[in-house]
Amino acid sequence: VQLQAFGGGVVQPGGSLRLSCAASGFTLGYYAIGWFRQAPGKEREGVSCVSSDNSTYYADSVKGRFTISRDRNKNTVLLQMSSLKPEDTAVYYCANRPSPFCGSKWSFVRDFGRWGQGTLVTVSS
Repeated sequence: VQLQAFGGGVVQPGGSLRLSCAASGFTLGYYAIGWFRQAPGKEREGVSCVSSDNSTYYADSVKGRFTISRDRNKNTVLLQMSSLKPEDTAVYYCANRPSPFCGSKWSFVRDFGRWGQGTLVTVSS
């Protein structure tokens, strides 16, 4: 039973990347799934969350630029990132909440129980 995030890489400012969170051993569709990121020297912060009913939540810093979605056929959650900025540089993680819903406190790291390995996103010219 595990999660794995992948799709990171190096991209120029203004560019796009799509991250994927894949699960093995359980069905992502039953749970709220969050994306978090951690930049060097900073605390892990919530980026986005999608509930089982496909309700979505975003940090103010990424609203309008990032889109979270589910691919239930592939048992994955995607994070489409556009108009990337250098300050988006971080290791990105996905995690599942032991609940179908993200809720108003969706960005609380401690409320997410199962974490995948991170994937590094570097935005640099």
